[in-house]
Amino acid sequence: MVATDPKAGVTAAAPSSPGLLGQLIRFGLIGGFCALVDFGVYQGLRALGMDATPWVDIARALSFIVGTTTAFFLNRKFTFAGGRQEGARQIGSFVLLYAVTFLVAVGVNRTMLHVLPESAWKATFGWVVSQATATMINFVMLKWVVFREPRAIATSKEEN
Repeated sequence: MVATDPKAGVTAAAPSSPGLLGQLIRFGLIGGFCALVDFGVYQGLRALGMDATPWVDIARALSFIVGTTTAFFLNRKFTFAGGRQEGARQIGSFVLLYAVTFLVAVGVNRTMLHVLPESAWKATFGWVVSQATATMINFVMLKWVVFREPRAIATSKEEN
């Protein structure tokens, strides 16, 4: 007997994502919102007196944690919904990824504050560069590691 259904023998994957372009657009919109959250927390903490070393680094760390945690849940729901949902394993991947990007964001911010000339925009520009660097790393790793979509597995169900 030969299966006549063209989809016979293909194991269904999780609901598909909106495609790479759709994911980039959603990631950008969510990222923009979460960047505003991150920047707002950073500026708020600096306004509360966390503007000198080491407090500015702690302010950047806290703002990063708030912004990226918000981004994780929004991206999981809206950008990478077709990706795997593995509970503890996925959370572990997320924690490892964000630990690395956390160090990158804080380190790049600190470097920018040291190398940039004094200006009214120094802290803002340093934050933007650190955020952009972390964002690029996050998209790549979220798409292809943390929320990797399962592939459809073709199986032969033909019998003679």
